[in-house]
Amino acid sequence: MTAVIMAGGKGTRVASVNSQIPKPLLPVAGKPVLEHEIECLRRQGITDIILIVGHLGEQIADCFGDGRDFGVHIEYIKEETPLGTAGALYYLKDRLTDDFLLLNGDLIFDVDFARLMAFHKERRALVTLLVHPNDHPYDSGLVIADRDGCVRGWLTKEDERTWYKNCVNAGLHVLSPRLLKQLKEPKKTDLDRDLIRLLIPTGEVYACRSPEYVKDMGTPERIAEVERDIRSGLVRQKNLREKQRAIFLDRDGTINRYVGFLRDIDEMELLPGAAEAIRRINQSGYLTVVVTNQPVIARGEVTWEELDEIHRKLETLLGREGAYVDDIFICPHHPDKGFAGERPEYKTECDCRKPKPGLLLQAAEKYNIDLAASWMIGDSDSDVQAGEAAGCRTVKLADGMALPEAVIAILAGGNL
Repeated sequence: MTAVIMAGGKGTRVASVNSQIPKPLLPVAGKPVLEHEIECLRRQGITDIILIVGHLGEQIADCFGDGRDFGVHIEYIKEETPLGTAGALYYLKDRLTDDFLLLNGDLIFDVDFARLMAFHKERRALVTLLVHPNDHPYDSGLVIADRDGCVRGWLTKEDERTWYKNCVNAGLHVLSPRLLKQLKEPKKTDLDRDLIRLLIPTGEVYACRSPEYVKDMGTPERIAEVERDIRSGLVRQKNLREKQRAIFLDRDGTINRYVGFLRDIDEMELLPGAAEAIRRINQSGYLTVVVTNQPVIARGEVTWEELDEIHRKLETLLGREGAYVDDIFICPHHPDKGFAGERPEYKTECDCRKPKPGLLLQAAEKYNIDLAASWMIGDSDSDVQAGEAAGCRTVKLADGMALPEAVIAILAGGNL
C-alpha cells in the first residue's frame, strides 16, 4: 500500500512558533511532525511514500531524502503553484493503480491502517474517511453517515445545525484510484468540497469511525498538548492494535435524567456533572462507551430515526461542554408481547439486553477492549450484572453517588 502525504501547507496558524520551516517539519517531542507520521506507517509495513510538497519543500527533501535513513522509500511531487488539498493528485493518475492512503502532513496519529483498509475493501468504497468525535464539534465540519458508515451528508462550520452526531473528518483517507479520474488538469482543487462531497450521492463514500489518536498541529497550544500525549504513551496506546480500556456507561439515570421510557426528545436532559465526568474519561485514555437497552424500538413507541435524533441531541449537549462518547451500543429488543404497534422482529430473547453482556462484548470485539481492565457504571442491578458477566469491574450509582464521583474514584485507582 502506498501512502500519499500532503506536506505543502504553510502553517499560518502556527507561524508564531517558527515561520522559517514548513509546517510538517515543526518539532514535536523531539522530532518533526512528519517523522512521527512516517514512523507510524513504517511500523505497519507501509514503506512506499509519496510526499506532495510546496512551500519550503526543499527543506523537507533535505531532511528526509529518499527515505532510506527512515526505513522507507520516498518520492516527491513539487507544486510550483499551490494546488489546494487535492490538485496535485492529478500527477498520480498514471502512477497509482491500487487503493492508497491520503494523509495530511500536519497530523500526529497512531492508527491501525489494516483495520481502516479492511473497512474500505468490505464496502467497495470509492472514498473512506477516518472519522472521530472531538471536544469541539460545535465549530467543526461534521460528516453525516448511516449505521453502515455510508456518508449521506456533510455539514460545514457555517451550516445551520440543531442536533448533530459528533463525527469529524480526521484527515486520514483511503482513496480508490478511480477517484483520480475526476481530475482533468492540475488546478487548485479542494479535496472535500470539490471531490468528496460531490460524490456522496453515488453511495460510494464511507466513514470509518475510530477512537484512535489523531490531532493536527493547528495552534501552539495543540502542539504542547500533543507533546504531553506522546511522552505519556497515550498516542501509541490508542492504536486499536493495542488492547483498550473502556468505561461503559448506562444512559438513562446515569448520563441523562431518568424519565422512564424516554420517547420525547425534549425530555433528553443531561444530569448535573455528567459532561464533566465524561470529559475526564476522554482525557484519561479510557474509551467512553454507552450501552443502553431501548425497548421503545420493539414496543413501536420510537422509530430508529427518532432514537438517532435523541442520541444526536445527547452528543450535541456533551459536545457543547467539551465532552464526547466514542460509541453508543443499543439493544432494541423486548421479549414481552402484546403492545399496540409493537415490532415483531424485535420481540425476541437476545444476548444483548442487559443484564446479559452482549452489548459490552460487541464493543470489546469492535474496539479490542480488555474487559478485565474496564468498568461498567450504571444505576441499576441489570447494569452491574451485565458488567460482571462481561468480566468488568462495576459501579452502581446509588445512595447519592453521581457519575462524577464514580469516575473520579475510578481514575484515582478504583478505590470505591
